[in-house]
Amino acid sequence: MPNNDQARKRVKINKTKMMQNKMAKSQLKTAVRRFDADVAANGKEAAAASMLRAVQLIDKAAAKKLIHKNNAARKKSQISLKYNAMN
Repeated sequence: MPNNDQARKRVKINKTKMMQNKMAKSQLKTAVRRFDADVAANGKEAAAASMLRAVQLIDKAAAKKLIHKNNAARKKSQISLKYNAMN
């Protein structure tokens, strides 16, 4: 247990930041899942829109260091390969 005011505040801030990070990662995973669903449904326009959203969230997560930059690059590459294979 924290023994002073500063430690108590740090616990509170860490909990808040953890929840924000968790929410951002969840949004990222949801965006990728939506893109996969659009690709499976052969909706070219819907897939394009969801691809842009997913790439945007991947870039944001990498900038905030929620995911590693190489992980972000791999995810974007996989998304673009799936999109290009739709033709």
